[in-house]
Amino acid sequence: MTLSLSETSSQPDASGSMPTRIEATFARCRAEKRAALVTYVMAGDPDAETSLKVLQALPEAGADIVEFGLPFTDPMADGPAIQAAALRALKGGQDLVKTLGLVRRFREGNTATPVILMGYYNPIHAYGVDRFLDDAVAAGLDGLIVVDLPPEEDDELCLPALAKGLAFIRLATPTTDERRLPAVLANTAGFVYYVSINGITGTATPDFGRVAEAVGRIRNHTELPVVVGFGVRTGAQAAEIAKGADGVVVGSALVDVVHRAVVDGRDAAGAVSALVRELAEGVRGRSA
Repeated sequence: MTLSLSETSSQPDASGSMPTRIEATFARCRAEKRAALVTYVMAGDPDAETSLKVLQALPEAGADIVEFGLPFTDPMADGPAIQAAALRALKGGQDLVKTLGLVRRFREGNTATPVILMGYYNPIHAYGVDRFLDDAVAAGLDGLIVVDLPPEEDDELCLPALAKGLAFIRLATPTTDERRLPAVLANTAGFVYYVSINGITGTATPDFGRVAEAVGRIRNHTELPVVVGFGVRTGAQAAEIAKGADGVVVGSALVDVVHRAVVDGRDAAGAVSALVRELAEGVRGRSA
């Protein structure tokens, strides 16, 4: 099963339920005839207070959805920029408890922007699944991307998360063929994250033509929005991806900006905001 998107951000859907923050955001973007901008930053990089300021700056600069990275010692799917950010955060003492604390503080000033926790299962397993899900909901999280839990292990976290009202967002890749795709989409909620390149994050530029074809193929199997990430670094690239996708994800480029700003003694939130504004202009240039 895939969970369908509500048609409006302000009225109950056919079941009488109000749309989630994720559903409302994509409905709003559809009404504005544009793709959503999804931004990723690492929790606790380079420290908790700077990380919170960066998180707060993202929607103010034009981000529609925020992915908040959970630092882990062995981020196997991530490229050098995100790996380094995770190590900086861990060195500063960032953990799952503190990450949920940052989300809770973010919610004190922002109740509309969806926040997705993205990371690996090990820290969640060590924390305890039931305890984690209760605390995640209480903190104000909207969904999870756990890159090392395949569909065959849905009982482990995916199904319990859905039962608590948290979207479990799955990744599809260029190697996800027609036989595998239904399994990937099963129990997926919120949106589908299409990884536009093979390999780790932030290491190549996507082939825009192939991305559009892949998004079309995924849409044949689901009504969920399809967002595209990996390799997008500029507003121009975001605009190209946005022509054929429901959302564009940018991560490594923002993580790089945070790090360079800190090294140079500049305001990290301000530096990130400048790039997010450029990216937002790109996705908002999408034609109807």
